[in-house]
Amino acid sequence: MVIYLKGEIEESLSLDDLTPRQIVSELDKHVVGQAAAKRAVAVALRNRTRRQKLPPDLAQDVMPKNIIMIGSTGVGKTEIARRLARLSSSPFLKVEASKFTEVGYVGRDVESMIRDLVEISIDLVRAEKVDEIADKAEQNVEERLLDLLLPPSRSSAASSADPAIDVIEDTPSSAVETHNRTREKLRQQLREGRLDNRMVEIEVREKNFPSFEIYTNQGIEEMDINLKDMVPGLFGGRTKSRKLSVEEAMEYLMQEEEQKLVDMDQVARIALERVESSGIIFLDEIDKIAGRESGQGPDVSREGVQRDILPIVEGTSVNTKYGMVRTDHILFIAAGAFHVSKPSDLIPELQGRFPIRVELQPLTIEDFKRILTEPKNALIKQYIALMETEGIILEFKDDAIDEIANFAFKVNETTEDIGARRLHTILEKVLEEISFEGPDLKEKNQVIDAAYVQGTLADIVRNEDLSRYIL
Repeated sequence: MVIYLKGEIEESLSLDDLTPRQIVSELDKHVVGQAAAKRAVAVALRNRTRRQKLPPDLAQDVMPKNIIMIGSTGVGKTEIARRLARLSSSPFLKVEASKFTEVGYVGRDVESMIRDLVEISIDLVRAEKVDEIADKAEQNVEERLLDLLLPPSRSSAASSADPAIDVIEDTPSSAVETHNRTREKLRQQLREGRLDNRMVEIEVREKNFPSFEIYTNQGIEEMDINLKDMVPGLFGGRTKSRKLSVEEAMEYLMQEEEQKLVDMDQVARIALERVESSGIIFLDEIDKIAGRESGQGPDVSREGVQRDILPIVEGTSVNTKYGMVRTDHILFIAAGAFHVSKPSDLIPELQGRFPIRVELQPLTIEDFKRILTEPKNALIKQYIALMETEGIILEFKDDAIDEIANFAFKVNETTEDIGARRLHTILEKVLEEISFEGPDLKEKNQVIDAAYVQGTLADIVRNEDLSRYIL
């Protein structure tokens, strides 16, 4: 793990060395404000590393401290959770609680969130393993391409098979040396990209196996049956010759080599362990399923969803195609606006599984200004970089940033409060003309000041009905 301070690499730290204060500092680079929420997730992450240092018999009894974030949309709830997962290299899944329905209703089974998390973990671990074998795979692909470009002669094949054979009776040894020199010249040209457009013929595997979706009383679920493994040779066993450019063949052969070199059994084992020990599930819109049983209507389904989610949160075993997964130590971060309902409307058993409550503050004008300029992926930086691809140099004056922040705050107050997402809408409107005319603009230096912002937005903001639809 590399920690960046003031834009420079301070030192290389592993996750074990990151203190809660350093975790908050890292989150500050991407999310403005919300100190209380950052402190809560930093402590939760640190407690994981603390638990892993405990004796096994004690560690298994230390449960994760799940969190409920309370705040309106666009204040940073999802971004905090996502950045926390990236910081810890943890499998991370965001899922809306409202997409689930209780067993017996049409909708997704709650256990599918664990299966989805496992798939994400598989992809993460496989990517790491591919990085580890990248050099070996590249070497193998290079040799296979050279064999296609310059098939081995009988003499070179014999000499490589048996070093004791220097000369074959009907071929002089100089032919072997000539072949080897030619091969090395081709290798150099291949590395320099000078052979990318040359055509080669390779054997590619046909992909003609069917896929299935199964309709059950729990909705449409993926049927995890691998027919290729059950009936080998029936699907995808045949190959056909195809002519590809060297560049395309290199990509195809690289995938083949990765499949050969990566041990998927090991990947699955590591991925399951990672899900169990460091998985993070972000349950958004949990306020939409808050509600007690009223005997009829949608509240019955809401409480049913809560009762279905409860065993997953408190710890159970879920069957996946890679094996059983224990959910005891997965960290659950729930979030909701709670404008209509409140956390106490959740069933008591579920409330007890989320001991940490954090209220995120509404964004102020100053927050908007900081969001526009401070984070590593700040919106202003994104738009400047986008327009640079057209050769246009955008310059935002301080008064323009003030004006954009004021407009965003005003529109959020008078219409629906969507937090920082309002900045995306306003900036798109401000830069619409420049973005459209970009390639044809003769003046490549464009200055955005307060007057320019007012000129593009004033009429829209003044007309409240129009601003509801446009901003």
